[in-house]
Amino acid sequence: MPRLALYTFAVLKSPLSDPGELTAEFYEVGDTVYQAFSEHPGYLGHAAPSGDERGLLFGADWGPWGEFTVPAWYGKGRTAQTTALAATLSLWTGVPHAFDAAYTGIHRTALNRRYDWFERSGYANHACWWVPDGVTPTWQDAVSKLEHLHAHGPAPHAFSLHRPFTPEGTPAGDKGVGPEGARRHPVGDDR
Repeated sequence: MPRLALYTFAVLKSPLSDPGELTAEFYEVGDTVYQAFSEHPGYLGHAAPSGDERGLLFGADWGPWGEFTVPAWYGKGRTAQTTALAATLSLWTGVPHAFDAAYTGIHRTALNRRYDWFERSGYANHACWWVPDGVTPTWQDAVSKLEHLHAHGPAPHAFSLHRPFTPEGTPAGDKGVGPEGARRHPVGDDR
């Protein structure tokens, strides 16, 4: 059965290595969100580097998730001291569970604070696509999907949680998302 890959990307106002209060708060909230996601129905896993050094994304060992890369529009640093981005790549059993995790609970609370941490941009902030069972999506896949979604809008091979497609390639409509009425309150780019 196909699984849903979900990639998120945002540019931070400060580098991940910034010792300031906002960066520390961002890390704390991020740790809490991942813990909540790991217990959420439909969550299957996420890309995590094998090392523990915060801010080391480029050059880290991501195992089957592949080499870390970013969209062409990212123009900030690429070292542990200068990287200023937040990116996630996760697997879910389907759109409703991923939508619910993203737009309710602790993650919704974090989204309400996103402009404290992230720069505003005109780019898509997440992309979804279906992967066959047993396949691990890569960072390269994720960037390609996000860039395609930004340039061309939603399609069966690159779509958003707000405009999902079924694994068969048809628009999912309202049945493809989380709790009743959740589509009325989208966050971020609604591509």
